[in-house]
Amino acid sequence: MRRRSPGWICGTDVAGRPATINDVAAAAGVSRQTVTRAVNDMPGINAATRERVLAAARELHYRPSRFGRGLVKPLTRTLGLLIDDLTNPYYAELASAVLGLAADAGWNVILGERAHAAADEFLIDEFSGQVDALISFTRIGLSARRDGLPDLPLVEIDPGVRAGRHGCVELDMTEAVEDAVAHLHQRGVAHPVVFDHPRPSPRATAFLGAFTALGIDPVRVVSESTDLQGGLDGTDRLLLDHPGTDAVVAYNDLMGIGVLRALRLAGVDVPGEVRVIGVDGLGIGRFITPRLTTLAIDMHRVAGEALDLVLSMHAGTLPGGGSHSHRRVAYTLDLGEST
Repeated sequence: MRRRSPGWICGTDVAGRPATINDVAAAAGVSRQTVTRAVNDMPGINAATRERVLAAARELHYRPSRFGRGLVKPLTRTLGLLIDDLTNPYYAELASAVLGLAADAGWNVILGERAHAAADEFLIDEFSGQVDALISFTRIGLSARRDGLPDLPLVEIDPGVRAGRHGCVELDMTEAVEDAVAHLHQRGVAHPVVFDHPRPSPRATAFLGAFTALGIDPVRVVSESTDLQGGLDGTDRLLLDHPGTDAVVAYNDLMGIGVLRALRLAGVDVPGEVRVIGVDGLGIGRFITPRLTTLAIDMHRVAGEALDLVLSMHAGTLPGGGSHSHRRVAYTLDLGEST
């Protein structure tokens, strides 16, 4: 009868804990490296030793680390996904779609969030050594830093400025903005306000230009925050500084929900006195009363286009850069009850 090595228990665990690679090595009388070779079906080990190691592993109910196996024999590839802030449902919806589609394609995903990174450079450096391909949906402008990144497939979502050897998914709101402004114009809006970042954003600039093209003089109001609280605080100031406002274009849906809340607290009827439009088409906007009118984007399609690009670039079937690595997804006007 084979003697059991001291310190381990046949069955479920070792001394009240899950079995480790060291326990299997001790039980089989081999080194850690031999255990690794046996459980990963690697060469350099004879059949008898392999079977002895596997028998010990089964007896101990040893389960090798999935990530440890990946270091030895890469079963899946790893995609990096950089986003700005997971607390914003806009980015969370994109991340959820990418995770699901990547899993279907057999890829793992590592998620990086700018909001909790010590510095942009640190976040990029950390990612560069851990992933096989990268999708970025942030405002850090990886295009400008491309020379500082390793030569890996990169797709940016709505980067603003395209350059170099990477892919791009453009989020085009040109037609949707024109439709939204025409909709407000048809309802008699004459004194609209457009919320924006301290630095002029493309989306606010598009709205301002569309209003001006129809002979309407919009007011750009700067908000340090474009979240729910930013909508509340910005609207409180707006009611004092611009009492004749008859429409508000929020920077995004979160801000739009804050605007609706502030107007309700102030006793302002929506859409009777002030009409409100958001941007992004978040699902939560459909459950607000009145339901928020918004410029909506299909995040599942955005994720699909970005993933298709980056996986094709990784497979070598699509080179980075040029029109062939550029995709476009358009916003659409989703009329709710707030306009």
